[in-house]
Amino acid sequence: MKNIQTVYDHIRSNNIKTWILVALFPLFFIALIFLFVWIVSPLESAINTTISVAIPTIIICAIWMLISWAFGDSMMLGAAGAHEIQPDNKEYREIFRTVENVALAAGLPMPRVYIINDSSLNAFATGRNPRDASVALTSGIIKKLDRQELSGVIAHEMAHIGNRDIRLDMLLITGVGVTVFIADILYRSVVYGNHSTSDNDNHGNSGAVLMMVWLAFAVFNSFVTPLLRMAVSRNREYAADSTGAFITRNPNALASALKKISTDSRVESMDNIKSMAAVCIANPSRTNQFVSELMATHPPVEKRIQRLESMTIK
Repeated sequence: MKNIQTVYDHIRSNNIKTWILVALFPLFFIALIFLFVWIVSPLESAINTTISVAIPTIIICAIWMLISWAFGDSMMLGAAGAHEIQPDNKEYREIFRTVENVALAAGLPMPRVYIINDSSLNAFATGRNPRDASVALTSGIIKKLDRQELSGVIAHEMAHIGNRDIRLDMLLITGVGVTVFIADILYRSVVYGNHSTSDNDNHGNSGAVLMMVWLAFAVFNSFVTPLLRMAVSRNREYAADSTGAFITRNPNALASALKKISTDSRVESMDNIKSMAAVCIANPSRTNQFVSELMATHPPVEKRIQRLESMTIK
């Protein structure tokens, strides 16, 4: 007899997968530096170099994360061209009531509500914590979904808020930004060092170590980080679908909404902002048929719908 998975099973499974993937970021980073440096240096030197590189990188990440934490939500809303609406606005009174009902069902504070003037169907949530959260909806998704479907979408975004996914995403974006920035500095140091110290054996060995450190950063930024980040994003989407279904007690409504969203999710104002893709309910950018499923920020919509339609809420 086939085991029936409840929404709790889906949520628990995706949360475990997410934190395993997050833990792999620093492990892969440290391992790559060590292995690359070990190629040109003795074991003890490779260990010392790895420590001397990893600790400052982590400190810089922490500082950069605090800056992003303070201004990241307003920057995202501004980049999307979203404008805040108030509950006394007659045109959007029903939207406020729907968001408020979903927030109550989720046990979360009422978020600020923003509208993106775009006929496409998309939505995202942002904020430092549940008490300082915002939900942004395109005008298209408001007009083209029925009330139950829209409640499912809002519940999905409230799930991101409740699951602290925005905090996680800011951490990942910050980490990627720091490693890319440091890799650029290392590249310039390698180029400059090759010209100034080519006749000195000791400096030449230091230059080789520096080159290996840069290569480790390059591999991490170009291959490891994109794969891990996309895997994390897909797991969080699955988790938000499951949690959203639990909030509304209606997984089929969200499944129906996703079918409609998949037909037109591109948001013109976010078309060239790659970092926004992971926070939206569907990819807001122009899709590229050559981009593999492995690198996509979202799971295939067919799989999301299948999982939702197979859920039972007890």
